[in-house]
Amino acid sequence: MVNQILVFPILFPLLSAITMLFFRRSVATQRIISVLSSFLLLAAAGWLLAAVISGGMLTVQVGGWRAPFGITLAADLLSAVMVAASALIGLTTVLYSLATIDRERERFFYYPLLQLLMMGINGAFLTGDIFNLYVWFEVMLISSFVLLVLGGTPVQLEGAIKYVTINLLSSSVFLAAAGILYGMAGTLNMADLARITPHLPQQNLLAVVSVLFMITFGVKAAVFPLFFWLPASYHTPPVAVSAIFAGLLTKVGVYALIRFFTTIFSHEAVFIDEVLLAASALTMLSGVLGAAAQYDFRRLLSFHIISQIGYMIFGLALHSPLAIAGALFYIVHNIIAKTNLFYISGIVERITGTFDLKKSGGVYAAHPVIGMLFLIPALALAGIPPLSGFWAKFVIIKAGFQAGEYAVTGIALLVGLLTLFSMMKIWNEAFWKDLPQPQVEGNRYETMGFGRRLLLFSPVVVLGLVTVLLGVFFEPVFRLAETAAAQLLDTQAYITPVLGRVK
Repeated sequence: MVNQILVFPILFPLLSAITMLFFRRSVATQRIISVLSSFLLLAAAGWLLAAVISGGMLTVQVGGWRAPFGITLAADLLSAVMVAASALIGLTTVLYSLATIDRERERFFYYPLLQLLMMGINGAFLTGDIFNLYVWFEVMLISSFVLLVLGGTPVQLEGAIKYVTINLLSSSVFLAAAGILYGMAGTLNMADLARITPHLPQQNLLAVVSVLFMITFGVKAAVFPLFFWLPASYHTPPVAVSAIFAGLLTKVGVYALIRFFTTIFSHEAVFIDEVLLAASALTMLSGVLGAAAQYDFRRLLSFHIISQIGYMIFGLALHSPLAIAGALFYIVHNIIAKTNLFYISGIVERITGTFDLKKSGGVYAAHPVIGMLFLIPALALAGIPPLSGFWAKFVIIKAGFQAGEYAVTGIALLVGLLTLFSMMKIWNEAFWKDLPQPQVEGNRYETMGFGRRLLLFSPVVVLGLVTVLLGVFFEPVFRLAETAAAQLLDTQAYITPVLGRVK
């Protein structure tokens, strides 16, 4: 019965979204249901993580059909950690939304859409077969597209068109690759594929399929040169939507890359790793240089999403136990820190009236606590000790030196310095210098009541605390990452719980 926990992270968001539709005229009821569902999701995710840590991988064969013929849900340590991180971000985003989302968007089913997005994200982390991964990607795409255009401003529509066009093309490539793979192997169950693919006769065609999957997930993860849609769209919706997109959506793509190229296509590792190694260096550089040129708070942070993805891909490309463990820790660190920075950008905009850093200023003088809360994720992102980002970068760079990849490792060090430069640019422009001109519309932060301010700050404080704790208690957390990496590199550890003992 413990295995049935796997269903909860998908079931809770789905049931809450359906329930909210019956209260479409009552925004207050939708808010309450969304908060309760998010707390339940976090509790279920914590329970799932504890069960996986104590008892090993969990699997469920939906409908009682044995794998590989039925729908498989599977949670190893990586999946459980990702679900737990997404549940935390989902809860903080709902709380932040209560303080910031306007009534008009709430009336047009903002909270049900948010829950459907969470369902898609968790389904992607927990699915055990490729076709259902495609289905969950489409659930994510539909809900994220509607969240992106909700409000209907011209800049939103422009960003959404770019977002949905490139992601639809990516989905087409995904479906084509899945179809070819099914024709070759006769199955799309990940565990069954991990067992079969090394022995398929058409290894050259299989290499082509692996490249198609790499392109698909590279688009989702915003890997060079497939990232251009991200900075064109992530700064357009409300901050709460930008934050959850920044924290989770690209990480689903990274998760898929890690899952596919450790579990299913591990025998293609040498060829794929060479491609990913070059892509990681170019992703880090292009992202951080794009950020250095920006003066829009959220566009700058959007480019930094790209540069940070480069570190994760670098860890995967090195393909050593240490590097993959570092990549997994880096994902969790980045989910927390990046989401928090977007939350803070929204607070700064309410105080200064703009996301334009040149027109911002005076935040630290008026609100020093906000300045301190900004420095925690900002310095973590730059890799300043003892925060989580320092350890994440340290492990990746150590693995790079051990592998003899000095050029890419040097780029990773340089990108860390440029990231610090970008974070200090935000500090100098928005927090340290005086406000260049008085606000035309007045300070919207000052007009907020105590309850809304509490909802605004509680996600920032919670995520800031998690960032500090991940740094202070790095050793036990990294041991979990090492265990997860060992599971990923041992394909039999994934095959046996799903398929049983196969002769």
